[in-house]
Amino acid sequence: MNTLYDHAGHRNLMFHELCSGEMIQANQHLIVHGKEAMLLDPGGHKVFSRLLAESSGAMAPASLRYLFFSHQDPDIVAAANGWLMATDAAALAPSLWMRFIPHFGIDDYAVKRMTGIPDDGMTVELGGQPIEIIPAHFLHSPGNYHVYDPVAKILYSGDIGASVGMDYTEVTDFEAHRRYTEGFHRRYMASNRALREWVGRIRTLDVEILAPQHGALYRGKPMVAQFLAWAEQLACGVDLIPG
Repeated sequence: MNTLYDHAGHRNLMFHELCSGEMIQANQHLIVHGKEAMLLDPGGHKVFSRLLAESSGAMAPASLRYLFFSHQDPDIVAAANGWLMATDAAALAPSLWMRFIPHFGIDDYAVKRMTGIPDDGMTVELGGQPIEIIPAHFLHSPGNYHVYDPVAKILYSGDIGASVGMDYTEVTDFEAHRRYTEGFHRRYMASNRALREWVGRIRTLDVEILAPQHGALYRGKPMVAQFLAWAEQLACGVDLIPG
């Protein structure tokens, strides 16, 4: 567990060593403000018990107010039923995927605690502090969202910024890091047009840390700016279809 921010009752924690075997590495993030907490993209069944135990050291399960699911992938929502059974949290998930997520085995009465996120995003209050949910459609899912914490100035960017294969948790040399992230983005992101729209939206925010769901995070405004400039010009997805 890494502490990304801790000041005046507001904490941001990252869990990055809970996956094993053939599972793709995935980060789980916890935001705690006062007596309430929000868990982001909590992962699958094999992560569930370990994450529940480790996160309980930072918050009582009863204080978990929100579960956030950025999109429909199993490394995000497969253990949704376990979290809904173990806590009283409300689940926030893309409206586009609300009829699909129950196929992961969510009990009928637990489904009633799920709220669909509108296409334009939304703002929720965590212990009285607004937390923004920002659209990131087609990057890579057609119904996809990121979370911005204005207190810690952290953008939780899901699959954007993701990297695989490196042995560090924070990028210090972006050019050296590109080999771990470029192939992923070229294949998984839908188009450069979608990336450009997202970059324009993110540049309006005050971001100190860009924290993806997979791999290393990007810390500091210069590093975040370097990543955004790279993403803005990247050909990906349908851009790569010949002709």
